[in-house]
Amino acid sequence: MAARAEALPAPKARRWAAPGLVVGLSTLYLSVIVLLPLAALAWHAHGWDAIATRQAVAALELTLTVSLVVALVNAFAGTAIAWALVRDRFVGQNFLNALVDLPFALPTIVAGLVLLTLYRDLAFTRWAILVALLFVTFPFVVRTVQPVLLELDTEMEDAAVSLGASSFATFRRVILPNVLPAILSGVALAFARAIGEFGAVVLISGNLPFKTEVLSVYIFGRIESGDPGGAAAASVAILGISFAVLLAIGGLRRLATRHDR
Repeated sequence: MAARAEALPAPKARRWAAPGLVVGLSTLYLSVIVLLPLAALAWHAHGWDAIATRQAVAALELTLTVSLVVALVNAFAGTAIAWALVRDRFVGQNFLNALVDLPFALPTIVAGLVLLTLYRDLAFTRWAILVALLFVTFPFVVRTVQPVLLELDTEMEDAAVSLGASSFATFRRVILPNVLPAILSGVALAFARAIGEFGAVVLISGNLPFKTEVLSVYIFGRIESGDPGGAAAASVAILGISFAVLLAIGGLRRLATRHDR
C-alpha cells in the first residue's frame, strides 16, 4: 500500500476555470468606473480659454508648487514616522499608529474646519494651504513604507555594521534601496491627493484669486458661474499634468527597482 501511495501523482494546483471571465469583468469594471467618466469629461471640455486666463494660470502654478512641496515633505516626514513605528518602542506608540489613519476617516471639509479653528493666524494664506494638504496626505508615505520596513531583513544591516559601516552608510546602502520604491509610491499618492484636494482647502485658504486660490476651487467657481465647459477644460488640463508627473515618478520607481529584475 505504501508503495502504491508513493506512486500516485501529486495533486495539481487548482486553476481558474475561466480566467478570461475574470479579465473581462475587471476590464469592464475599470472602464465603467475610470475610463468612461474620463472620456465624458474630455468630451464636454470646451472653452479652453478658461485655462489660459491669468487667474487660472496663477491657480495652476500655486496648486503644482504646493503639491510638490507637500510630496517632498511627506517623503522625509512619512519615512521618519514609519521608521519610528517599526523600529522604535515608546509610550503611546499604538495611539500614534492609529492616529496616522485619521485623515483617511475624517471628511475633508471637517478637516478644513478643524484647521481653520486651530490655525486662525494662518488662515487665508498660502501657509494655510500647505498645512491643510500636509494634514490630508501624510498617511500615504507612512502606510506604504511601513510594511516594507516590517519585512526588511535586519541581518543585512547587522552584517553591514559588523563590517564597520556607519549608521548613515548602512541606511544609505542597505535600507534606502529597499524602501525607496515604497517611498516613491507614497509620494505619488500624496501628490495626486494634494493636486486635486478641495474640501480641506476651500475654507482655510480664503479662495483669493492670484493669492490663495487653488485650481480645484477655481474649477468649482467656473461651475458656479455657469461655465461647465471651462471647468471641464481646466479639469482635463490638470489631469494631464498630474498624469505626466505620476508617470515620471513611476519611471523613477522602475529605475529604483531595476536591480530586482
